[in-house]
Amino acid sequence: MDTFQKCHTNYTPLTPLTFLPRAASVYRDRISVIYGHIHFTWGQTYERCLRLACSLRTLNIGKNDVVSVLAPNIPALYEMHFGVPMAGAVLNAINTRLDANNIATILKHSEAKVFFVDYQYAPVASEAMRLLCDSRGRKVSQSSIPLVIVIDDVDSPKGIRLGELEYENLLSNGNPNYVPFSDQILDEWDPITLNYTSGTTSAPKGVVYSHRGSYLSTKSLILQWEMKSEPVYLWSLPMFHCNGWTFTWGVAARGGTNVCIRNACAEEMCHAITEHKVTHMCGAPIIFSILLEGNSNSLILNHPVEVLIGGAPPPPSILEKIEKLGFHVTHAYGLTEATGPALICEWQTKWNLLPINEQSKLKARQGISVLSLAEIDVKDLETMVSVPRDGKSVGEIVIRGSSIMKGYLKDEEATRKAFKNGWFLTGDIGVIHPDGYFEIKDRSKDVIISGGENISSIEVEAVLYRHPNILEAAVVAMAHPFFGETPCAFITTRLKSVTKKEETKKEREIIEFCRKSLPHFMVPKKIVFLKELPKNATGKIQKFELRALAKTYTVNEEQKHTKYQSKNVPVLGDPKPIFFTTMQTQFTIQQQLGEYMIIHPTTVR
Repeated sequence: MDTFQKCHTNYTPLTPLTFLPRAASVYRDRISVIYGHIHFTWGQTYERCLRLACSLRTLNIGKNDVVSVLAPNIPALYEMHFGVPMAGAVLNAINTRLDANNIATILKHSEAKVFFVDYQYAPVASEAMRLLCDSRGRKVSQSSIPLVIVIDDVDSPKGIRLGELEYENLLSNGNPNYVPFSDQILDEWDPITLNYTSGTTSAPKGVVYSHRGSYLSTKSLILQWEMKSEPVYLWSLPMFHCNGWTFTWGVAARGGTNVCIRNACAEEMCHAITEHKVTHMCGAPIIFSILLEGNSNSLILNHPVEVLIGGAPPPPSILEKIEKLGFHVTHAYGLTEATGPALICEWQTKWNLLPINEQSKLKARQGISVLSLAEIDVKDLETMVSVPRDGKSVGEIVIRGSSIMKGYLKDEEATRKAFKNGWFLTGDIGVIHPDGYFEIKDRSKDVIISGGENISSIEVEAVLYRHPNILEAAVVAMAHPFFGETPCAFITTRLKSVTKKEETKKEREIIEFCRKSLPHFMVPKKIVFLKELPKNATGKIQKFELRALAKTYTVNEEQKHTKYQSKNVPVLGDPKPIFFTTMQTQFTIQQQLGEYMIIHPTTVR
C-alpha cells in the first residue's frame, strides 16, 4: 500500500478557486451577480476574474504579495476573491468603517503592493495614504507605497480618481484567456487572504488563511447549512468579514446568484429580498433589528429565507418575531481565526414537537462543530481538563482543525499564545450540554464576577430584550465597592426621545422588570440610555468601548437610593466636554445635572 505515488492525476492542492471555472462551465449562462441594473453571468464573472489576475501580473504582482481593497459589497470586491489569488497574491479586504489612521496602519503592516479604493471611500483613503507616506518618510522609495486604483461605480460612474488607474479600465486591458494556477498555487498551505480582527477585545491582528482551510470551510458551511444549488444570496454580511464567512466562494460552488447591495439598510434589504426572491442571507443579530424596525410591515415573504446568524445569541423573543415574517434562522458561532463560523446549530427533527418558545431557546445555541474542524472542547485552561457535559460547568472553548488560521502576520508571540497544547484558545466561555451541543455563555472578558458569582452578560441581555420598549441592549461590568463588579446595561429604546426626568423613571422600571426574571445579584444596577450602541461594521457591539465608559461609574451604597458618580472627570460646573475616542467611535460626554452621560455618538471617518 505504500508504493503508490502522488501525481497530478490523483492529487491537486485544495483551493476554493476551483469553484469558479466549474461554475463557468456548468452554469455559464446563469446569473452570477446582480448589482442595481448590472447583471453578470458566471461565464462573464470568470472572464472578468481572469482579466483581473492577468492585469495584476502585468503590474508585477505575484506570489504572496498583498493586495488591499476598501469597498462595500460590490461586484469588484466579489471578483477580487478569485482574481487576486488567481494571480498568486493575497487578498486583504479592509473594514470599511475604519478611520484613516487604522487603514494606514493596515497598509503598512501588510506591506500592501496594490490598494483598490471604491469611490465612496476616496476621502478616507486619501488621508490614509498621506499618513502612510508621512510615517515612512521622504527618503523611502516610492516602491514601498502601494499603487492606488479607484473603483468607479459600474452602475453609475462617478468619475472620481485616486491615482492613475481605474478598475474597469484595468480589467479591459487584461487577457480573458489568462491561464491561472499553472505556477502560482504550488501548495494548498499557501496564503489566500489576510483578514484583520475587528478588535472587539484587543488590538486588531492580521489573520492569515490558507487555500486548504478556506476550501474546507466553504465545503463545510454549504453542506451543514444545507445550501442547495441555485441559491439567491443577499450580501447583507460584509465581504470583508472573514471573506463573507467563505460564501464569496460558496455561492460559486452552488452555482448561485450574488445580490450585492451597498448598504445593509431596511429599504435595500427588503427590496432585494422581494425583487430577486432571495433564498439565503447572513449577518449579525443586528439585521433582525434593522428589518423589524424598518420596512418589515411592507415585507411580505412568499418564500422562506434562510438566515445564518453569527455573534451573540439572538434573544428568543427576537427569533420568534423574525420567523413569523418568514425567515428561518440558523445560529452559528465563529471568529476570524477560525475562518468564520466554527459551530453551527444543526436542527434535529424531534425538536419540531417542542413548543415555539422552547424551539427558540434551542436555536440560540451555537450547536456542533463545522466539519472542517477536527475537534472542539470546553476546558479548564489551568489543567486542560475537559468540563463535564452537564450544560452547567463552564470553561473556555478550544478548537483545532484545518480551518484554523495559519497564524497572526508578523506576530509569533500572539500566535504562540493562541495555540496552546495543540488547541486554539477562543477566549470564549461556554458549556457542553448532555446531547453534545455547545453553548456560549460569554466572552471571557465579558463575564461579570460579582461577589464570587459569575454573571453571564448574555443571560442578562436576553431578559432586557423581552422588555417591549428596548431595541438593543449590552451589559458590561461596572465597579462595585463591596461585590467587586456589578452589571451595567447600555440600551437603546423604541421611544423617540426620553427626558432626563423620564430616564430616571424608566431606569427604575427596567430594573424592576429585570428583578422579576433574574436573581438579585444579576440585576443591572445602572441603565444608560444611548441613541445607538457602538458597533463594528459587521454589526457586533463593541463592548470594550462600553467597558471603558462603565469605568466612569461607581456605586455608592451609603445613599438611600443607588447613586452613580463619575470618576476622573472635571468638577461640577466645568463646561468643557470630554472626548472619549476609540478606534471606530467617538463619544462626546458632557456634564448634565451633576452626571456625565453620552449625548452624541458619531462614527469617526
